[in-house]
Amino acid sequence: MAVERLQKILSNAGVASRRVAEEFILAGRVAVNGVTLTALGARADPDSDEVTLDGVPVLRGKYRYFLLNKPRGFVTTASDELGRETVLDLVPIGDVVLHPVGRLDADSEGLLILTNDGHLTRLLTHPSHEVEKEYLVGVDANPSRADLARLVRGIDSEGERLRAASISLAAEPSGDLQLDGAPPAAWLLVTLKQGRKREIRRMLSAIGRDVRLLRRIRVGPVRLSDLGTGAFRELSDDEVLALYAAGKRVESARTSRVL
Repeated sequence: MAVERLQKILSNAGVASRRVAEEFILAGRVAVNGVTLTALGARADPDSDEVTLDGVPVLRGKYRYFLLNKPRGFVTTASDELGRETVLDLVPIGDVVLHPVGRLDADSEGLLILTNDGHLTRLLTHPSHEVEKEYLVGVDANPSRADLARLVRGIDSEGERLRAASISLAAEPSGDLQLDGAPPAAWLLVTLKQGRKREIRRMLSAIGRDVRLLRRIRVGPVRLSDLGTGAFRELSDDEVLALYAAGKRVESARTSRVL
């Protein structure tokens, strides 16, 4: 495609009218390949250049976004040197090279986003953005209220500070549970913002509780809902924009606190 003025690219993408797009450019909200351009005569190639408005890609047609209900036993990586099945084996969509957004341990299950959009991946996974992830956790016995409060205050483990944004008792989920051992005796709803390696298991181990099932049910505004185990679906454009908004909202709030 021929090189075009930025305001035309934004207008053709349905972002704004050309007049409003010009205001966005002058305000320094539009970038090409990561470089902010404020001249109304600035141009870009829609086929080869990355045009963003407030950090969000304008031409999202080149990207794909999927929500997978990951079963246990699959590793969250693009490839595995041990030859184990990966989450990409569950989303056979052809030539698009996807990558998982963040981690979900092999012995954990639930919501996992896969995409080829590096912008969104960085926004959802960088610790400073603090996008919430919510988990349903089955444990061997009810923790005490004092222990739950301790996990919200935070604990030290292996040189790291681990802390739940919130944690509460939860009802047992409906439907069949795929378990290898004894069924959970109690259920917790845990929300994290930082996402350390095996954070929930390490926190609960510190208070003497054994995790028997760990299922991620929410990332930011997107929920797992009733998607079956091993099934996947494409995210809607509204869901993608909501994920972007969640990460950027937290980022903006943090910047305001610093200022």
